[in-house]
Amino acid sequence: MSVTIKNVLQAEEKMMRDTYCRVLTELAGKDQNIMALDADLMSSSGMKPFMKAFPDRFVNCGIAEANMVGVAAGLSAMGYVPFAHTFGTFATRRVCDQIFMSAAYAKLNVRIIGTDPGVCAAYNGGTHMPLEDMAVLRAIPEMILIEPTDSVMLENLLPQIAGQRGVYYIRLNRKNAVGVYEAGSAFTIGKGAVLRDGKDVTLFASGIMVAETLEAVKLLEEQGVSARVVNLFTWKPIDAELIVESAKQTGAVVTCENHNVVGGLGSAVAEVLVKNRPVPVEMIGVQDEFGEVGPEDYLRGRFNLTAVDIAAAAMRAVKRKP
Repeated sequence: MSVTIKNVLQAEEKMMRDTYCRVLTELAGKDQNIMALDADLMSSSGMKPFMKAFPDRFVNCGIAEANMVGVAAGLSAMGYVPFAHTFGTFATRRVCDQIFMSAAYAKLNVRIIGTDPGVCAAYNGGTHMPLEDMAVLRAIPEMILIEPTDSVMLENLLPQIAGQRGVYYIRLNRKNAVGVYEAGSAFTIGKGAVLRDGKDVTLFASGIMVAETLEAVKLLEEQGVSARVVNLFTWKPIDAELIVESAKQTGAVVTCENHNVVGGLGSAVAEVLVKNRPVPVEMIGVQDEFGEVGPEDYLRGRFNLTAVDIAAAAMRAVKRKP
């Protein structure tokens, strides 16, 4: 794994959904078994170019997400590699039993893509705001849960996801992500990426929270606190070795997620630490609440998902150290 982060963090020019469609189309050109399934959201998911390139390998299942997962499972049983897309709420809550029974329990080879994670659902509001999607699927045995940070990471991970067997859930921001990584950065599924080293506290982050965490580092430096930053983009299987190593090095931890803290990344990290290296842990995330309607910037502040909130949590964790 070789990772380089950008000196200046700013929104990418292209939406992540466009990178997703382009890379998946390229992969489908090399592998005739790759298929795309849609729940009548091909415009929102940006999948029209794939449909035009491979009309015989694109299935619009309509607004019938449970059936879509069943179709994906059936295609997998026939030797295909299906990628099924819809909003994160419909890709998880609505189809949990189908994912469990038809895909995971049957040990098939399915990829489910849930878009607009957490507060990224913005004006679609609480009904469409998946703040529990990773928690729901984390409880299913052998599931692989990934949240790409930006388009560079997504482009590197997709060939790995397409080439490995298993049931994957990819939590995807379909809009313009903040670009964190330089082109050419490479990642390994199941292994976290260390972005900054530090000695006082470790900040574990995923998705949109990675950029917020890097901004929090600057605020902490002003207060004389040295923070290590780790991108845990694979929520399951979690990188337990890196989590324990980071806790040993810094003695305090803050987890940062665009998700409910119940059952999410904070829970996954805490489960590792309580068994192996108990240290003070603070959790930045939605504190067991429902989402609401609003612009994303407002929602980040409303649910305390900002760099200022992360820095404050880091100070609390440091003060709790023995």
